Parts: sequence; C-alpha cells; structure tokens
Amino acid sequence: MESPDASPFTPKSPAALGYRMPAEWEGHAGTWLSWPYNKETWEGHLEGAEEAFVQMISALTPHETVHLAVPNAEVEARAMKALKEKRDNLVLHCIETGDVWFRDYGPTFLVREQNGKKDTAYAKWTYNAYGNKYADLLIGNEAPDKMPLQNAKRFDAGIVLEGGSIDVNGSGSVLTTESCLLSPDRNPNLTKADIEQKLRDYLGVTNVLWLKEGIAGDDTTGHIDDITRFTGKSRVVTVVEDDPQDENYAPLQENLQRLKTMRDEDGTPLSVISLPMPQAFMVDGRRMAASYANFYVANGVVLVPIYKQNADLEALKIFQSCFPDRKVIGIDCRELIWGYGSVHCVSQQFNVNKEI
Repeated sequence: MESPDASPFTPKSPAALGYRMPAEWEGHAGTWLSWPYNKETWEGHLEGAEEAFVQMISALTPHETVHLAVPNAEVEARAMKALKEKRDNLVLHCIETGDVWFRDYGPTFLVREQNGKKDTAYAKWTYNAYGNKYADLLIGNEAPDKMPLQNAKRFDAGIVLEGGSIDVNGSGSVLTTESCLLSPDRNPNLTKADIEQKLRDYLGVTNVLWLKEGIAGDDTTGHIDDITRFTGKSRVVTVVEDDPQDENYAPLQENLQRLKTMRDEDGTPLSVISLPMPQAFMVDGRRMAASYANFYVANGVVLVPIYKQNADLEALKIFQSCFPDRKVIGIDCRELIWGYGSVHCVSQQFNVNKEI
C-alpha cells in the first residue's frame, strides 16, 4: 500500500526536481510569437492575420519583450513593413516554424524557486500537427531546437501534446479535455492514467481536471484554451452558449456542470464565471472556432480576441473584473480566426531569471 507521504511525481522528473509550470498571470520575461506566412493556412487572409499581430505586438511591447520568429528575410521585411516602425522590446529570430501556433509547438517553460533564486527549465513535447492533419506544419516540432535556450535545462516529455490543450493555475491544478488528450491520433498507446502521470511530472501539478470536449470548428479535437481557463487559483472562466439550437450548447453545458463539481488542489470548490460565446462566426461558409476564452495574460495587459459583435463588450468587462490590475485590450481576430485559432494559440509566455 502506498504511503500517504509518497510523491505523486516520478523520480528525476521535472516536478520531482521542484519545477512547475507557472500560471500565465505570473511575471513574464517575455512572449514568443511567430509572424504569419504560411499561404496554405491563410488563403487570402494573410494581411488580416498580420494586422492582428501588429495589434498584439503594439499591446505587448510596452510591458515585456516580444521574441518574434520569422523564417527568412522576406517574411522579416513583411513584418517590419506592417509594423511601420522599429519597436523597443522586439527581438527577431530566424526560425522556421511552419505557422503561427507557438502555443502548440513551442516549449512549456518551467520555473523552480530554491534559496531565493529562480531557476528555469522547459518541457519539450512532441508536436504532430494535431494528429498529422497538416504535413506543412510538422516542422513546428523542430522550432524549440532552434530557440536560444542554451541556458535553460531541457526535459523531453516523450508524448504528443500541444500547449493549447492544457491550462494551469500555477499551484497544482491543470485543466484539459478528454476529446484532445485521449484522442487516438495523439498517444494511442497511453492510458488516461499514463497521461495524467506525464502531466504531473512535466507540469508540477497534482490535480488533473478533465472536461469533455471543445467547440465547433476547432480542428484540434478540443483544446482547453478555447473553452475554459484559470483566472485565479480557484477561479475559472468558461464559455457558455445560450442558444439550445446551437451545436455548442450541449457540450458546453456538460463542461459547465463538470466545473461546478470541481475543486482546486487544496479542495476549494472552483468559482465558475460564464463567458458568452460569439454568434456563430462564419468565414467563406466555414464555421470558425471563435471564442473569448482564447485570451492571453501578459505583464500589465490582458489581450482578448474580439469579433466586432455585441458580446465583445460583455466579454471585455468580465476580463476587466478578473484582472483589475491589468489593462484589458481587445484584439480584432476576425481574420486571424480563419487559421483556426486566435490570441492564446499564437503566443507563448516564458518566465526566466534573466532575458535570453
């Protein structure tokens, strides 16, 4: 019988060594982005996606360094032309990523506090382009190898996982979905228990909270960052569809009911705040995975995707109440969402003890 004092972590894993994934609202050293350039993804929406990046970079650089990946000189020139002027706190790196989804193929940064000092590491997951759906995106798996991370310890998790499929409160709890992490096109040889152990070992969590599935139009089989996110240790926001005829109504109601029974790692019941869903957002006849849950928390600001709909204002007010010490900024994602994602999908925070 296991001792009640037994560690939930595998020996020598990042968590056993004291590392954890910080909450997004903890202090950042910076944000990683990758400028849009994949014409197979954007199909005539490239300029609109670039404009969304201009808005994000303009909002972020007054508060933290933005590290921007560009694959070549041509794309760098496009980026600088769109930005119109040189920005302080903007650092460019020549890295081919395949596309903008840095959250999914990028590393997950980990921190460890020992003797008053912060030590940095990162977890490298395997990225298979959402179950090998997109051959042109597979190169994203190599992007972490080309990032300037020589001063950070690396841990290879050895499982397929995208960063958008997990969300942590930084103190021991992680949210995820069954439809994504248990999908047979990710890790068919791993059980649910196996995957939970990987999350504990590589995120430093002890409490895995499972929702069922994501929203219509999401090609990831249900990333958590489109539906439910932590905004505090024991507080989450979750999107809810009010129209019973909408295809999102039933799955989001089930997620809501699950959340109402969930507790954080200390046993405190979650405080659940409902976010509206945008009206069914169609582009060229295809439903987009538009959601206000795909927000990004940075130093001093919260970037929230908006779609020029009536619900935008309500969503922005909710986020301002959740983050009263930060400025909430709406980012027009009507074109960016064409690529199946928005603000959180394209960004990756890093927390280090010094700039890289």
